Amino acid sequence: MEKLVSKVKSNSIVTRIGGLGRHLLVRIIVAMCAGVGAAYVMPLWLTRVFETFNAVFSQLLGFVIPLIILGFVAPAIAEVGRKAGRMLLATVALAYFATLLAGFGSFWVSDALFPGMVQPLGGDAAALATDAAGSVPAGLTPYFTVEMPALMPVMTALILSFVLGVGSVAFAPESAMRRLLGEFRAIVSGLISKVVIPLLPIYIFGIFLNMTVAGQVAGILGTFAKIIAVIFALHVGVLLVQFGVAACFSRGSRNPLRLLATMMPAYFTALGTQSSAATIPVTLRQAVKMGVPEQVAGFTVPLCATIHMSGSVLKIVACAVALMLATGSSYAPELFAGFICMLGVTIVAAPGIPGGAIMAALGLLTSMLGFTDADCALMIALYIAMDSFGTACNVTGDGALAIIIARLFSRGTASPATAA
Repeated sequence: MEKLVSKVKSNSIVTRIGGLGRHLLVRIIVAMCAGVGAAYVMPLWLTRVFETFNAVFSQLLGFVIPLIILGFVAPAIAEVGRKAGRMLLATVALAYFATLLAGFGSFWVSDALFPGMVQPLGGDAAALATDAAGSVPAGLTPYFTVEMPALMPVMTALILSFVLGVGSVAFAPESAMRRLLGEFRAIVSGLISKVVIPLLPIYIFGIFLNMTVAGQVAGILGTFAKIIAVIFALHVGVLLVQFGVAACFSRGSRNPLRLLATMMPAYFTALGTQSSAATIPVTLRQAVKMGVPEQVAGFTVPLCATIHMSGSVLKIVACAVALMLATGSSYAPELFAGFICMLGVTIVAAPGIPGGAIMAALGLLTSMLGFTDADCALMIALYIAMDSFGTACNVTGDGALAIIIARLFSRGTASPATAA
């Protein structure tokens, strides 16, 4: 475990990811505020410049989404499939169950509370940028746009990812097929971290600029504040449930609040870094303090940092329900049941960068929930505004899962392999 901790601590990429997360959040908040303020002073021609950028960037997002799914899901399945062992299967199943439980809980609470909290804004988010009276549409029309058709539909990309991932399990790690998947993932990851993420603040600026010109920004910001308050309460509820269950399996303290308090250093580290990977050393240390054997902690914590996404799924589901209510879109529990189950699988392959989870989820939002480009832009802004709390929820919950796995496999803790 000490080797793993030192390796993670010395990983400069992890450090850069944490810094990127903090800077991205600041840029997103500044972009939202600047977009609102600029709408009152910006000349018409400059407003159309930003609308033109948004039109082109939204086309780029539509083109990239299938590539994100293909580039991350297929290699992730291939890598997990090569690792055998009951401990691995139990950890994956437990993490997926916890993620589903958080997703469905988020939907039930959102469906009960949000109809009375979220006021319909009279159309989808794209329509917010259009004045029916015809007084401002000219200022919100792009000078031009560039069509970028996606290489394949989102569901086709998802199915192809499963086929390639499962098929690649039979290949050795050094085979050409596995190297191809790994190199393609590196290309897509570079595209996201060096192109998409850096340009997001400009895109968000343009969205809020247009909404302010259309006179809808007050309703959006009011909705944001209510959603964020509910999501934070949901995070607390999920952690209490997870540690309440973990306390029943604990070989140390049986007090869930004491166990949760032990994980607080990991929680606050994740708040600052916005990265599960950057928090692994602290999570490992605190898991051991809760009585988890070092061998089990060294296996489950790094794995759960990748596959346990309760906080992220919780946020995405709650935000999706709220935005569908705000834009007047209809939804049914059956629709969200399928969405949550697919999201629990897809989000595991999210790139390890701030905002990576919502980028991986965009394909499902558009294909299963019918989100428009502008809806997705609002989702990105709302998600990133709460990104650090979702990451902290994920990381802290990893400790609870480690306690459960330690109890189930306490007699085979010499190494992960011995649990096979």
